[in-house]
Amino acid sequence: MSKRTTLQSKTVILSDIHLGTPECRIDEINHFLSHVRCERLILNGDIIDGWSLLRKGGWNSRHTRFVRLVLKQMEKSDTHVIYLRGNHDDLLAGVLPVRVHTLRLEEDCVLETKGGRYLVVHGDVFDVVTSRHRYLAVLGAIGYQGLLQLNRLYNRYRTWRGQEYFSLSQAIKARVKDAVNYIGSYETQLQALARNRGCVGVICGHIHSPADKKVGDIHYLNSGDSVESMTALVEHNDGRFEVLTYVEFRRRLQAAQDYRRFSRPTIALVPA
Repeated sequence: MSKRTTLQSKTVILSDIHLGTPECRIDEINHFLSHVRCERLILNGDIIDGWSLLRKGGWNSRHTRFVRLVLKQMEKSDTHVIYLRGNHDDLLAGVLPVRVHTLRLEEDCVLETKGGRYLVVHGDVFDVVTSRHRYLAVLGAIGYQGLLQLNRLYNRYRTWRGQEYFSLSQAIKARVKDAVNYIGSYETQLQALARNRGCVGVICGHIHSPADKKVGDIHYLNSGDSVESMTALVEHNDGRFEVLTYVEFRRRLQAAQDYRRFSRPTIALVPA
């Protein structure tokens, strides 16, 4: 049996997977994780959705497979895994920090890159609702999941029509003035934190809005999420960062598989 085709990178950063919710697109995430290899895997908060699990639960064998894939990366590929607390998995707050072999559970971390130091943090500390009024945040999460359920039904219809996935919530965020202003304020506060920590950039998640841009003098990166945008943040071996969509990942993986399938080794003819 041929060896599995994988795509290599230095660092992969995933956030907001929300394991335990029906909206978690776990099949795509498991497919992605099965075909990437990296030196560092950073799980930047809201990986497990403790709020959803406490309300009704939604864990299944595919979610368990995700955990096994992470452990396999650690065992087979010597990948260093850093799990940062988010607001939906805030049950970890009481035990941090934890370090076991190549696994670290932290509040935040600093990533050393060729371009300088990057602060990596989930980002919920700059959300007034999640940081100060947890009950409002839980109510908001319930409403948000209702929107995602509507979105799931709408996309079943789009699939039946042969159309691509469309995110209603992302479209709303892009058009509602208060949401646009909130995101701008969020980015500015993270910029200030990164500068205070002596970093050239900041990497976050939380708001489900992938980004790669300059905010003032700070390189602002948001890895997006695995519910709506289906994005990951990748640091390549040359130090370059990229917000990688699942669609683009599949295209590159297919190209690598095709190259491997059709290429043939060159046989050198040597005189006897």
